Amino acid sequence: MHNILVLGGTIEATRLVAELASAGLPCTLSYAGRVERPKPQPVPVRVGGFGGTDGLASYLREHAITHLIDATHPFAAQISRNALHAAQATGTPLLALTRPPWTASPGDNWQTVPDIPAAAAALAGPARRILLALGRMHLAAFAQAPQHHYLLRLVDPPEAPPPLPDHHIILDRGPFDAASDEALMRAHRIDLVVSKNAGGSGAQAKLIAARALGLPVLMIDRPALPARHETHEIRTTLDWLMG
Repeated sequence: MHNILVLGGTIEATRLVAELASAGLPCTLSYAGRVERPKPQPVPVRVGGFGGTDGLASYLREHAITHLIDATHPFAAQISRNALHAAQATGTPLLALTRPPWTASPGDNWQTVPDIPAAAAALAGPARRILLALGRMHLAAFAQAPQHHYLLRLVDPPEAPPPLPDHHIILDRGPFDAASDEALMRAHRIDLVVSKNAGGSGAQAKLIAARALGLPVLMIDRPALPARHETHEIRTTLDWLMG
């Protein structure tokens, strides 16, 4: 008998739980609670943190979870570490459903940096018009480069005004297409795109648009994680569950 916990918040998690529901496999989808209007799901949903590794381990035991699937965002490093350690502590089988990272294609002009602080530091210099495609969690880091105009595309409005004196907010939810992103960049006269290497197809449109327009991209590498059992495919995840 299965009792699956899916750590979600990504398109992949949404697609996975739809497959699990269709297959009649009992599961719960867990959100961190950072999106105010999550999409309706065909399975029970819990919202909020677990209280670190120990809290997640307690949840796994108390709810008799048989399989743990980490389908969180590639930059949600802390919950991924917690999931790995909690699974080890409780003996719960764990699989990470991840997106392959993006790689530069011919015509791309990428500068790669290791993390958010390095990205902010790389913006020293003359004022530019920047598409800051990072979500609302990281905006404060760019207060050290206030000379730029920032175009912010967010799922939800920020709880407080961003500490960026010159910015414009667009509220929208992906996936996006390259033609629309190219039109957006033209309309706002963007000359630099800042992006996390999230991977997947849902947010890749801005990179295709930047390539078409000849714009540079400041690409932020993924955080390092311990070795774990990973797949990029939902089909492989289902096979793992039934194996």
